[in-house]
Amino acid sequence: MGCGEALAVRLVCKALGRNVIIANATGCMEIVSSQLQATSWEVPWIHTLFENTAAVASGIEAGIKSLSRKGKYSRKTKVVAMGGDGGTADIGFQALSGALERGHNFIYVCFDNEAYMNTGIQRSSATPFGASTTTSPAGKVSIGQTTWKKNLPAIAAAHDIPYVATACHSYPFDLMNKISKAIDVQGPSYIHVLSVCPTGWRLPPDLAIRAGRLAVQTGFFPLYEIEKGKYTLNFDFPQLRPIEDYFKIQGRFRHLTKDNIAEIQQRVTEKYAELKGKITSGK
Repeated sequence: MGCGEALAVRLVCKALGRNVIIANATGCMEIVSSQLQATSWEVPWIHTLFENTAAVASGIEAGIKSLSRKGKYSRKTKVVAMGGDGGTADIGFQALSGALERGHNFIYVCFDNEAYMNTGIQRSSATPFGASTTTSPAGKVSIGQTTWKKNLPAIAAAHDIPYVATACHSYPFDLMNKISKAIDVQGPSYIHVLSVCPTGWRLPPDLAIRAGRLAVQTGFFPLYEIEKGKYTLNFDFPQLRPIEDYFKIQGRFRHLTKDNIAEIQQRVTEKYAELKGKITSGK
């Protein structure tokens, strides 16, 4: 109950429509939607491995292009790849980078719940600094996750692709608008969606939407777009809320001390200012 990723997938698919082919990495959404010999998907859909989702999507897109040249396929079908943060930032990163570099005409959507939630809440490179997971547990000698969250949108943008965006299910129309934009893009698009996981984040299911909004309002997960290298901040606030407002509703951060929170607050403030600097300078 309260799964933000399930809501995010529904919003994405609503914006995509039916003229799509989806390659879906192993993960939460693949497991819950494709129990043995059945599927909840009402569009062409293929279950891929963690590591090859972008490669499979690339192959589908290349196949459509080849058939179109031969006059055997005339539909304007959009190819979409979907994966979690583990299947995107870690296991599937090589295939994703290759697909972006080659310029395949497809959309890659990362549903980021900030750990390997499907297999037991193990840390990923997208897990935030200080979060407690089963493989980075907080304790007397550990703060929990000891590295900062990998910036996948920035890495995708470094491939000089036409469209990169961040989104969250707590801002549904913004998410759907970004998917609609990506459909019209010729070339690769990358959309990074923060997806609240009540189980892994250790919060009540009814706080999933609130948690997503707080992530944005604190600057912890800003919503922005990069179109042909130009940055646009979709939601800006006269003053960001303190990061403690976001942390205090989540059990995965309950062990943090005031000094820990101050360190993270400083990092968030600096990164948000850095992002706004890119928007001001038009980079």
